[in-house]
Parts: sequence; structure tokens; C-alpha cells
Amino acid sequence: MRPDGEHRKWLSATDPDLWRRVVEQLDKAVAVTDPAGRVVAVNPAAARLLDRPATAMHGQDLHDLCHRDPAGARIPREHCPLLRAAAGARSARGDDWWLRGDGRLVPVSWSATPLIRDGVLQGMVVLVAGTTADRCAHGERSAPAERADRTDQADRTDQAERAARTSALESLAERLTLVAEITDVLGQTLEVDEALARLSRLLVPRLADWAAVDLLAGPRQVHRVAVTGPEGRDAGQEDWHGQLPPPAGEASASPLVRVLHGGAPVLQERAGEGVLPGSPLAAVHSAFLTATGAASVITVPLGTRRQVTGALTLVRTDPARPFGAGDLEVAGDIGRRVGLVIDNARRFGRQREVAEAMQHNLLAPLPGHGRVQLAARYQPAPAGSQVGGDWYDAFTLRDGTLALVIGDVVGHDLTAAAGMAQLHGILRSLTWDHAGPTGAVVDRLDSAMHAITTVPMATLVLARLEGPDTGPWTLYWTSAGHPPPLLLTPDGNAQYLEAGQGLLLGTQFGGAQRPTAAHALPAGSTLLLYTDGLIEVPGSDLDTGFRRLRRHALALAEESLDTLCDQLSARVPAGSTDDIALLALRLPGAP
Repeated sequence: MRPDGEHRKWLSATDPDLWRRVVEQLDKAVAVTDPAGRVVAVNPAAARLLDRPATAMHGQDLHDLCHRDPAGARIPREHCPLLRAAAGARSARGDDWWLRGDGRLVPVSWSATPLIRDGVLQGMVVLVAGTTADRCAHGERSAPAERADRTDQADRTDQAERAARTSALESLAERLTLVAEITDVLGQTLEVDEALARLSRLLVPRLADWAAVDLLAGPRQVHRVAVTGPEGRDAGQEDWHGQLPPPAGEASASPLVRVLHGGAPVLQERAGEGVLPGSPLAAVHSAFLTATGAASVITVPLGTRRQVTGALTLVRTDPARPFGAGDLEVAGDIGRRVGLVIDNARRFGRQREVAEAMQHNLLAPLPGHGRVQLAARYQPAPAGSQVGGDWYDAFTLRDGTLALVIGDVVGHDLTAAAGMAQLHGILRSLTWDHAGPTGAVVDRLDSAMHAITTVPMATLVLARLEGPDTGPWTLYWTSAGHPPPLLLTPDGNAQYLEAGQGLLLGTQFGGAQRPTAAHALPAGSTLLLYTDGLIEVPGSDLDTGFRRLRRHALALAEESLDTLCDQLSARVPAGSTDDIALLALRLPGAP
């Protein structure tokens, strides 16, 4: 059964495909509980073993529902080893009597493993197996008297089988938990190097003694980008990282070559037996396996057979602990997930490059306007984020006044960047020969936006600087839901111009007219227009951001405009996830 319900969201968020593609197919009974011991999900094998429909068990307390003593009495919760393991977020195993839906007691062996995300217990994975005593009963009710009649030999056989089953259940639980953890950490980054580093830390030594990752950089280019061994050791004296020979010879006997050509995952229970190099790449890889002392090897594609982005090689060096079919299945699943992360990262990188180029090319050069100085900066969001729709503009109007614009289109993708370009052009057209209030221009833009652009919402400040080249000057402006301009004056003061605030673009709220504010600008003053990336940092409130910008701007007020803009962008705290657009204006000083 696929888990559902509000209290089971964490399982789907961890990995929506793991349950369907792995757990439901197992012939071993698997139950998942939340931290309180309530059943989150069970697979078909568990439903059969316990003779209970999965839907009837969802939300039920697993201990109260199934756990009994040999006489059929309910066991006190404080004596339950499974509940104690959950309380301590640790693994546990045991042999107990569980109550089936038909009222029959069955002896079982179970193994429980905690599921932990970001240091917090999310629940427990419980693997359950019936024992020999249950199979021999053939449906008859087991009882303590029946167990007492067993021979010593039967007891020893039963104990050995229980130990073997418990060991197998623990191994399976560890593999499933590993896949869930890998899925979790891979989903936290789009940086390929960081994703592979996290992958290696999880695989070695939990699943393998050595791990190597090879990526296809082109049809005939292979790069070994990661090699991890015990305690971070590299193999031998040679550097195994870097470019490898091309993967020639699709019919090669080398598992690495076959996998890079779209072949299925390969398990070599005895490394090197019957496999001749046959190609330069195979020879290099064979030398690597020899240097690591490989006893058994798994080689799986990264991605799918139709879209291979590379290969993952796992090595075990202990002949007494070779890889098995279960390890191959888990490694193949990991390879598919890693390939998806790499493919997404590459697509993201291409999209980001296009968006950045579009944004930089659409930001027009700043005009010359008498003795007024202008400077601007656009800083894309950090690599882990996407390019947004921030922009700035400055241009001289038909009547000779200077127009200033700072804006931010809602969204963080190519669509936002394209919407920014649309608003940029329309606003210039509406402003060029309009000598009236700035609020009226912003209202006209808002009324036209839905008809001639794809922008759902946006914020901006439109300002006009009026006055002769020698002053005095007056700033007229309107804000459509945008952070207020910051004015730095020669007397060492800094104030936010909070007047002129109106609704953001796209609201179309009752046709209300946006105001136009006015403020006299002293000679030698500096005006800053900026987007919210300069003041918003996750985990910090806006008031803190405004105070930080004001403090930094005052400290840099005597610097050149270029230095001011560079330093303000550089001083944004770590953790910022947004673009930054910044437009600065400085008036000439008093004669």
C-alpha cells in the first residue's frame, strides 16, 4: 500500500518512489511506524503475515495491535523492546509472539531501524518474519505446551533459523535506511560536487570499502570525479582522479565500459575473474580495482539505461563479505537517483546561464546626465538558487528630466527574467513623454500589464529627478509595493523615503490611484534604489535588514559610487537566496 494521510507525509517526502519500487516488491514483511509507534505503512507481505488489511492497520499502535505474550495477554508498553528502541532512536531486534487478525498467535523474529532526518527521529522501519514454529503449525493455534514438546534438535534448528532471519532482516533494514538517507541528502543540493561528496560519505564504509564515480562529459569523454576509500584514502600512489580513456568497445567484457554504454548493473562476486581489459579504459579501471584489493565489485549506471550520465563503482575487499543480489538492487536504485541529481544540476546550470545572459543584456547602460553621477549593479542569486526578475533602469525623458527605476518580478526562473524584459520596455514607453505624476504612470502600467505581458505580479519604484544641473533638485517617486529608497545626506544622516507607497503591480484592486511623493535632495546627497535581495536573508526579519543596510551605507557614504555599490553587494550576509539589483545616484556638491 502506498502510504497516505497527514501523519505519513514525511515518508512520501523522504522518497515517493522507494515504497512502490522497492518495499512493495519484497517478500519480507515491512511495517513503518511514526515516533509514537503508530503504523504509517505496511507492505503486502506484512498484511499477509498478520492477516490484517493494510488500511485497517494505518494509524493503529503497532504494539497494542500485535504484541502479546505466549499466553495471548497484552504486554505492558514499558516492557516492549520496540517502543524502547523508538524512544532512544536506536536499532533493536527480538523474537516475540504477535497476534494475527484471525486471532491466532504466531512466533516472529523482528528487526527495527530508526529513520532519522536532520537529527530528528521520523519513525521506525520494522521488518518481520514468521519462524519455523509457525510454519509447522499449518494454521493451528500455537501454545506454550506445543513449544515444550519440541525436541532439543528442533529447538536448535529453530534458533539458528531465527538468528539467520534476524541477520538478514537487519541487513535489509540497513540497506533501505541507506537509500532513504541518500535520497534525503541528494535532494538538498543542486551542486554536483557537493552531492557526490555527500554520497561518498554515506556509501563508505556503510555499503562498500571503496567507491568511485565516473561522469560522461561527452560521447567520448570520461572523468573520474570522486574516489573514496577507508578513512578517505586514495588507491595506491597514483592519482585516480581526472580524465580517463574514452569508453570504446560497446561489446567489451569490462562492466564499466558496458554500463557507460547503457548496460545493466553488474555484480562481480569475484573481482577480475574471466574479465580481460580489452580497451584502455578497461585496463585503467582494472588497475584501480587491483590497487584497492577488490574482492567483489558492483558497477551501476548513473541515471537510466536511456540516459546514462556516468557510472558508480563499489568495491568490497573482504572475500568473506562479498556483495549480494540485495546490494546490487540497492546500488542500482542509488545510481538512478544520483543520475537524476546530476541531470537536474546540468539542466539548472544551462538555464541559469541563459537567464543571467538575458538579464545582463537587457539591463541598459546608464546615461550621462550633466554632473549627476550614476552607478548600478546586478548580482545573481547564489549558485544554489535560481535567477530572478530583478532589474534597474535610468534614462533621460523627453522633457530633459532623469527617470530612475528599480523593480522585481515575482518568480525565480526564465519566465521571471522574460517578464522583467517586458515590463522594462513598456515602462520606458509609458514614461518617455509623460510629464505628469509618477503615480499615474505606474497606474497605466498596472492596467496594461495583464493584457500585454506574462507577469502576474511585480514591485517597483519609479522616480523622476527634476532640477537644473546646478540644483536645487526635487525627487518625485511612486512605490508599487517596493522597499523604500534610502537617502544619504552630506551631514551624515540616512533616511528611508517611505512616502509614495502604493499597491504592488498585478493586484488590480478597485482602481485605487497610487500616490506621488516629493522630497528635496540636498547638494552632495546620495540616493539608493535596491531590490529586496539586499535586505532579506532567511532567518532574519526585515527590520534587521533595513538597519543593516542603513549602517553599511552610512559607513561607505564618503566612498565613490562604484565602491559603495560593490561593498553593499558584498556585505550581504551568507544565506541570501535572492538576486540583488542596486541603482545609486549622487548629486554634485555645493559650489
